[in-house]
Amino acid sequence: MPAPELGRIAVVDDEENIRETVGFALEREGYVVQTFADGAEAWAGLETALPDLAILDVLMPRMDGLELCRKLRARSESLPLIFLTSRDDEFDRVLGLELGADDYLCKPFSMRELLARVKVLMRRLALLRDSAAPEADERLRVDGLDLDLQRYTAQWKGRDVALTVTEFQVVRALVRNPGFVKTREQLMTAAYPHDAFVSERTIDSHIKRIRRKFAGADPAFEGIETVHGLGYRYRARN
Repeated sequence: MPAPELGRIAVVDDEENIRETVGFALEREGYVVQTFADGAEAWAGLETALPDLAILDVLMPRMDGLELCRKLRARSESLPLIFLTSRDDEFDRVLGLELGADDYLCKPFSMRELLARVKVLMRRLALLRDSAAPEADERLRVDGLDLDLQRYTAQWKGRDVALTVTEFQVVRALVRNPGFVKTREQLMTAAYPHDAFVSERTIDSHIKRIRRKFAGADPAFEGIETVHGLGYRYRARN
């Protein structure tokens, strides 16, 4: 009897050796893999049926990873996205995170590290989708914010706020200790516990996008406060 499929993953990169190597490693783990040589080819193949997770190169012909990310995010706020980028492309990494990528890896990267990050994101996605998840009240409720720690969902005053997995981790770290300052380093550890190459600008990018999402639910939202020279804190009204 064949092993059950773990999920469908799209790998988009114009370097054939990367597509083949990553695709082979993922298939060996039990994932169904689709590979595409550029963003335009990927969008044509994914427009009608999104994968469970996408791995995108930043620099590609015809349509780059940033534009593909925009299009995929317009279709789904919860689709896990991982960027592959060079160490020198900090601007692209920051812009990609502002567009809604969950994570990124710098080339050359460890295949073991990529697989570990894929597994983490897929595990959390499974919890989000599992209607049979335990009913234990594993939640954080502060002020008008309600975080479901099992399903990685957020609500503000009863309205859903569609956070990516990484954004959820940042919000959870802030909300666990309302009123207390979390440094960028502490937030980096919460969002990227295994990444030594995340910059402070990465956290600033996530905070910017998180604020924008909460403002979409409530234009008066001011829960995440910048403490200049230190970091951020969640400011509860009660």
